[in-house]
Amino acid sequence: MILKLKRTPGIYLVGFMASGKSTIGRLLADELGWSFADMDADIEAEQSCSIAQIFDTRGEEEFRRIETEALRKRVGQVEKGKPMVVAMGGGAFAQPVNQEMLEENGVTVWLDCPFEVVRERVDEVSDRPLARDPGKFRELFESRRSAYAKADYRVEITSDDPAATVASILRLPIF
Repeated sequence: MILKLKRTPGIYLVGFMASGKSTIGRLLADELGWSFADMDADIEAEQSCSIAQIFDTRGEEEFRRIETEALRKRVGQVEKGKPMVVAMGGGAFAQPVNQEMLEENGVTVWLDCPFEVVRERVDEVSDRPLARDPGKFRELFESRRSAYAKADYRVEITSDDPAATVASILRLPIF
């Protein structure tokens, strides 16, 4: 395991909505024997409402502020030595303040999922506030790729089998 990960044992999964961060994160945490945290679930529990409700009633700017604070809490746990896999929200890593926070506090892994797969997965669920307009949805996907590319590692999603992606992550030179 690389020194950075030994010092701050956090693996942060980043990528677009519906790229599999939560599913893959749970499996990866189980495989490593680490804790797992889902940032969206943390926010919903803390705020006692859904992400969509926060967007609709308080706006994206306030949601991003709440998201950064929730991330800061999880990073604090990792800094204290609690090994954790964290599934980030789709837009969290696109925020420079969050990128900076994670730079020295673990390792970031971009789950690079093709747009067609993301679109199919999102079409099955109706609670994604930034997916309501198909044209803007595609633009958002493309615009965030440059932020995700700043992650420490990139793992291409080539299968709907999350175990295959976990195996790819475990082959990264961080272990």
